[in-house]
Amino acid sequence: MSYRLGLTGSIGMGKSTTAQFFAAQGIPVWDADATVHALYAKGGQATEILAKLCPEVIEDEAVSRPLLRAKIAVDPAFLDLVQAKIHPLVAASRIMFLAQTVAPIVLLDIPLLFETGSDSLCDGIAVVSVPAEIQRKRVLARGQMTEPELELILSRQLPDAEKRARATWVIDTTTLDSAAHAVKQILQDIRQRQTHA
Repeated sequence: MSYRLGLTGSIGMGKSTTAQFFAAQGIPVWDADATVHALYAKGGQATEILAKLCPEVIEDEAVSRPLLRAKIAVDPAFLDLVQAKIHPLVAASRIMFLAQTVAPIVLLDIPLLFETGSDSLCDGIAVVSVPAEIQRKRVLARGQMTEPELELILSRQLPDAEKRARATWVIDTTTLDSAAHAVKQILQDIRQRQTHA
């Protein structure tokens, strides 16, 4: 059985970069965001579902994230409806990944790990974290989101302090070096546990 390490953290905390550090160490990564992107692409299962549910979020035969965000900003309850349709498809992808992967350690990169109860699938959890002002600066610097959109997302995510309290490891992503060092340390810890198990 693979050791299932969950990786999570609020928006702008450096989760994707940290997942790349794990991948660079040879760890197979299942990425919830990448799975959703594939589902939202032209011909993706979610595109078909959302086209029936809300045709105005479809552009060039794919789900447009900006149009979807705009719809959710006007009607926040629509997000719950979308998640109810999409989460089972995402879960099916994760089940397939775990069934097909035989590595000693696998990484489950899930932004809403705690919020969806997916932490119950993990043997250990790493939470990426930076101070709130750095997080806000990072997200707004991308130029893809307004402050009200960021506030809406943060209001639906478990607070950073609570995530850190529930983590097995906390990864400081203030610098790339601190994140890369933490990744190596975590993998060393897990391998030691496996040796003594």
